[in-house]
Formats: sequence, C-alpha cells, structure tokens
Amino acid sequence: MVFKRVVQFFIVFLVITSVALGAGFWYAQQRLQQSLQLAQPLLFEVKRGMHARTVLQQLQRQGADIHVSEAYIVSRLLDDPSRLQAGVYQLSTTDSLQSLWRKLRLGEQHLFQVALIEGRTLHEWLQVLSKAEHIEEPLQFTHKHEAAERVAELLGMDSTSAEGWLFPDTYSYRAGTSVLDILREAHLRMQAELSETWQTRANDLPYENAYELLIMASIIEKETGLKGERKRVSSVFINRINKGMRLQSDPTTIYGIEPFDGNITRAHLREETAYNTYRISGLPPSPIAMPSKASLEAAAHPEHSDYFYFVADGSGGHVFSKTLAEHNKAVNRYQRNQG
Repeated sequence: MVFKRVVQFFIVFLVITSVALGAGFWYAQQRLQQSLQLAQPLLFEVKRGMHARTVLQQLQRQGADIHVSEAYIVSRLLDDPSRLQAGVYQLSTTDSLQSLWRKLRLGEQHLFQVALIEGRTLHEWLQVLSKAEHIEEPLQFTHKHEAAERVAELLGMDSTSAEGWLFPDTYSYRAGTSVLDILREAHLRMQAELSETWQTRANDLPYENAYELLIMASIIEKETGLKGERKRVSSVFINRINKGMRLQSDPTTIYGIEPFDGNITRAHLREETAYNTYRISGLPPSPIAMPSKASLEAAAHPEHSDYFYFVADGSGGHVFSKTLAEHNKAVNRYQRNQG
C-alpha cells in the first residue's frame, strides 16, 4: 500500500513538473518572440567585444521594454546571443529578442544613405559627405581644383582630375564606411556608365575619346536641368564645334574662377583660364561637374538641329536661335528686358 502511494505521488510529481516545465518553456518562448514594444525605430551601436547583457542594458536605456536579467536568461536558454558582430543596427517596432540576436549574429547592420546630386562639383559632394551620418575619414579641401586633383590621386585614376568621373546617385553604406569608399563606388559606376554610353554613341560626333564625351555631358548638365532640353543644348555645342566656333559657356568659365562669388562679370569672360570657353577653342581640359545618365545620353545622341545659340528664358528653360541676330533679339527680350 505504501509503495503504491509512493508511486502515485511520484507520478503526480512528474506530471506537475512536466506541466511546470512546459509552461515555463512556453513562457520563455513567448518572451523571446514578443515585440520589444519600441515607440519608434531605434538605432543602436554594438561595439567590438560587447557582451549580450551589455547590449540588453543599452537597449533598455534607449527605450526598449525589457527586463535585462529575464531577457538575458531567456536568450541564453532558447537562443544564441553570442558571436555578435560590431556595427550600427536598427530595430523596428515589431522586432523581438529573437530577431535582435539574429541581426547581430548575421551582421545585418543598418544601411545609411547619402544623395550625391548631379550637376554638383566634387568639392560640393565632399561637403555633403562630411556631414553624412557615421561616415569616417572625411576629405576636406579649400578649393575645387585641389579636391579634384587630390581625389584622382587617392583613387589611383589615370586622369589628373576626378571631376565628372563619379556617378550621381543615392548611395547606401554601413557605419564606419570612409568617404573614399563611397567615392570609389561612384567612380566604378561612372566608368561603367560612360563605357556603355561611348559604345552606343551616334556617328560623326567630334569627340576623340570617351573622356571628351564626359566633359561635354558635364557642360550640358550645368547648362540645363530640363530633361527635354538636354539633347537640344547638346546639338548647339556640337554645331559650334563643327563650325569652329567657341562654346562660350558661362558654366565652364565659372569653373575656372577660384573662388567664385556667384556673380559672373565681363572681366571674368575676358580672363584667360583653361576653362574660359569665351577665350579657348574646343572643350575645357576636364569636366566641370558630375553629369547624370541623361546628360551622358544627350552628349552621345544630340538632337539634329540648326541651332547655334541659346539664352535662358527666365522660367527655367531656354530660347534657341539659329543666327546671331535672332540670338541678340532673344537676349534683349529675356535678359535685358527690352521687349
């Protein structure tokens, strides 16, 4: 009889223990998969060698709804909060302990973004990059020509100037990426885009090589921001080159002025610089800005036209003319307000 009672007690004990363990396992599993209940997405940094408990303490300080000791025990029992990769991560409002450790083990770091806009110079891009989040090793130069020459050296380019050689786009990067890493990616993109454009260019263009097409594309980029005008602007410059006329482009002249205060004068137009296309024949020695894909295409496929002149119409577009007389009338009307 006593033995029977002992057996019954033991069975009951096993049942209760099993139920308790099952309940405990269920609770732990729920806690592991439960949302951290963040009010908004959270960025946090995991430093090299940081322990899982330290990560949890940091998240708690930043607003995560967790009990550190409980979360740590649950994680050690049912997950693997080890081999955590250093970096900057983002947690969404739906992330859990389980997804947290997965991200940190796999190194799924947050990708920051920086927009490098067409029509800007390399010097202007470097100013944007110097203010971008979590980018390291900024490059700072006083003048645009110095920036273009020095970056060309750092990237190991054949060209003496990096101006124009970097493709405008929005670039994604991890924390700790250097400015030079971003520029190198942009350079590879531009090399690929320019090579493709050069291979598919129209016949009978007055370019000796792809670099001259790149220079022309940069001038087009600075002259107009209207998609529908780029190929027509291109045709004007192609027509002038074919006719032996100087380009007479204000943006090229401005690029040669260091520093430029925003006001181009007659004295500037008379000044002899390598970029003053009022004084030199043909193209300037380098691009004057970063051209877009659209401007590369315009330089490679100009519109067929008889235009040799254009002037801004005051509304963002341009008036195109075939003769100097027509052009002077347009200048008087739109620039000098003489009707």
